[in-house]
Amino acid sequence: MRSVWSPLKARNPTKTAGLLSCKPISMNSPVVQVKQKIDLTETEKMIFERLLATVHHFDFSTQLRVAGGWVRDKLLGKECYDIDIALDDMLGSTFVDKVTQYLASTGEEAQGLAVIPSNPDQSKHLETARMRLYDIWIDFVNLRSEKYSENSRIPNQMDFGTAEEDAYRRDLTINSMFYNINTSSVEDLTGRGIDDLRSGKIVTPLAPKETFLDDPLRVLRAVRFGARFSFTLDEELKRAAASNDVKDALAAKISRERIGTEDEQRRLSLYAALFFPFRTITYEDNKGKKIPIVKYVFRNSLKRKASDAETVVGVHSAVARLLSLIPFLESNVDGELNEDGMGSVLVHIPASSKLRVLTGFLLREVKDLWRVALLISVLAYPSPIGCSEDAMLKHSELDKRKEVFQAVENAILKLGLEKIWEVKPLVTGKDIMNILQLKCGGPSVKEWQQKLLAWQLANPAGTADECLEWMRQTHLKRIKME
Repeated sequence: MRSVWSPLKARNPTKTAGLLSCKPISMNSPVVQVKQKIDLTETEKMIFERLLATVHHFDFSTQLRVAGGWVRDKLLGKECYDIDIALDDMLGSTFVDKVTQYLASTGEEAQGLAVIPSNPDQSKHLETARMRLYDIWIDFVNLRSEKYSENSRIPNQMDFGTAEEDAYRRDLTINSMFYNINTSSVEDLTGRGIDDLRSGKIVTPLAPKETFLDDPLRVLRAVRFGARFSFTLDEELKRAAASNDVKDALAAKISRERIGTEDEQRRLSLYAALFFPFRTITYEDNKGKKIPIVKYVFRNSLKRKASDAETVVGVHSAVARLLSLIPFLESNVDGELNEDGMGSVLVHIPASSKLRVLTGFLLREVKDLWRVALLISVLAYPSPIGCSEDAMLKHSELDKRKEVFQAVENAILKLGLEKIWEVKPLVTGKDIMNILQLKCGGPSVKEWQQKLLAWQLANPAGTADECLEWMRQTHLKRIKME
């Protein structure tokens, strides 16, 4: 049994951790522009003020810290809507309840509440509470220390931890920093997060071999972050990742099913890009029905399963629909949306909610491949600056498309839609049949399922009872009109 954090096992035990303390960087190292302090947006200021007000209202001594990727991205001057709050003395669900009580006392209301149970099999080791404030979803978890058993990447013991313990149990130093909301300061408790961010290095807080043996999935994360930011992998990290012990641990501790799923997504993503130029080509089958040529190629040439072709065609369909949504998601402006044949479903949805509803339906269809569809959409999006043979203009054009991708991705995250396909409908088919007084299903049930899902997407904080009541009232109005 191994504990993730111990001061005696830190990478640099003689270094004193501190706030934004930086050592000189070698002139040979790539230098990344890192901000001296974090600049909050007006929305972030309002969110943090409400959270601090809750602490003061109930006379708590709780320290509120934003953890991980948000701190890293803000120091790099990037906007981030993925706010994770780490609490030092209570569970996330407890604090969210207190925030809700405080807001109610001031006449305000939380826009959405949810508790995601821990699920160690899916690497969700802690219960996470979520709430939506000022249109941004925020996750709340407690600081923790973890202990692992042999032959498992899942902690077998988890306790409340200190901020320093939590920092050392993180995967990489650049992801280990906190923003302390109480003191409005960045905390670099491993003593090297700022240095490694500034010098563009991918380093683990503890010895890399120990870090990888505790959770081999961190090998993949290290490579992913290195590629994402064009950072250099630490030499000791590379040796640890290539060691037989870590390779064996990766094989033994991470299920083949999980690796297979990730490989499957990559394979289907490449197919979607490869066959995109042929998306509009069809052929007629023996019954005279037009079939996408992609399905023919998958079945007769590649000899792949039918579900592969369906997935690729689904991504291509999502691309076409995303193209019409990109201008609105990118700029967050109101306008006449293309309802894409969903007029009857959207008829009772307020105009201000239609963008979330249309995007939500799209993501529920394409699921984990939505970023692939978005990437293809952005590359296929009409050029805003016109074509040119000049290399610099081409580079500028690519940069602009990258900015569009990031803007749309952030908009989807801000809308709270990233995993929307995992959200279960509030109302069952049986509930619908009871209201409609039907003995069996049929087209009416399917129609109402779509309408109720649209209502749920438009009202993310809505309850099942509210959804059913809306259906009763809408159904009665329809009967009177007929």
